[in-house]
Amino acid sequence: MIKRPITPEAYVELVQQAVFEISELRSSLEYDADGMDSTLACIDDLEKSVKAVYAAMVDGSYEFADKDLPFMDIVKGKDDAFLPFRDLLSVINDTHRNGIEVEVD
Repeated sequence: MIKRPITPEAYVELVQQAVFEISELRSSLEYDADGMDSTLACIDDLEKSVKAVYAAMVDGSYEFADKDLPFMDIVKGKDDAFLPFRDLLSVINDTHRNGIEVEVD
């Protein structure tokens, strides 16, 4: 399992990685898209939600909070076969709820 990041930059990189993974998943689904309209709609919602988190980070309005990010409603309903990067999204959410991991020497 991926650990919570220890720097804000590492957290931003996790969100960027999630945006990339969603884009890759979309590409593969569109390639094999026979009757996958509801699946693509789910990916659309997931992508919008993760991109909104990234946009808030970029514009400085992002705030940590002890509540799930909106995309977790989608993530919780899917298994690893559908979302192979589900752990990544869960770590992003965990970091959102609990903050950056602090290393103690």
